[in-house]
Amino acid sequence: MSRIVVIFDFDRTIIDGDSDNWVVTQMGLTHLFDQLFSTMPWNSLMNRMMEELHLQQKTIEDIGECLKQMPLHPKIISAIKSAHSMGCDLRIVSDANQFFIKTILEQHQLFGFFTEIITNPTSVDDDGRLRIVPYHDFKLSPHGCTLCPTHMCKGMILEGIQAFSRQNGKNITIYIGDGGGDYCPSLKLGENDHVMPRKKFPLWERIHRNPSLLKATVHEWSNGEELETTLLHLITCRATDGNQCVYASTGSDTTSKVHSRPASTIKVCQSL
Repeated sequence: MSRIVVIFDFDRTIIDGDSDNWVVTQMGLTHLFDQLFSTMPWNSLMNRMMEELHLQQKTIEDIGECLKQMPLHPKIISAIKSAHSMGCDLRIVSDANQFFIKTILEQHQLFGFFTEIITNPTSVDDDGRLRIVPYHDFKLSPHGCTLCPTHMCKGMILEGIQAFSRQNGKNITIYIGDGGGDYCPSLKLGENDHVMPRKKFPLWERIHRNPSLLKATVHEWSNGEELETTLLHLITCRATDGNQCVYASTGSDTTSKVHSRPASTIKVCQSL
């Protein structure tokens, strides 16, 4: 089994933009979105956008076709495939949603490379309307983390992944993200782990505000080329250090991979 787990954020990490904003913009919802933006939580707002599309007689297939047009950097695609071929356990922890992520990954033939995708749940009701709900039910079961938005604590999710990984012989985590929600899990990484914040984005800014709070080694990146180079360098270095990734099949059942379950001193590498 691989000893390296690679955890990706999705929006502005795997994809260069934001999947929610893409749908809002491309499907003509910007005016309504801007009107309601300050009146409700993000997940509730996106659920309302899906209601509006349904009222406009837009189908789930229409939303899917919109998502399929979202570009993905070729170096991100090759980084994912290479890391998987080197035996690493790839996972996504994202504040996007099931339907958006799965549709985009399948369009680029990447869905099967991930062991698990943890994100906000979606469903299609009897009328054919897409519904989006929060990962954490913050009204019935708040997660209690003051660093994270009320509907998702990625730090809590990371702890669950690491506990499972350690039981299965995986003891190195590489965490790749960009947003403020990726800061809490970054704080929970250990000295053998690595965090890859996107340069000049909120995660990078929060790390550099007080770098001594992190134990993991930090490797910044700005674009698809740098993400691929940095990630594969880290995996290769770990392999030559005796922490070699040994290929482990994730199996052929891809339908169960998207889950929506509740749940010192910094070393900054500027270049490789």
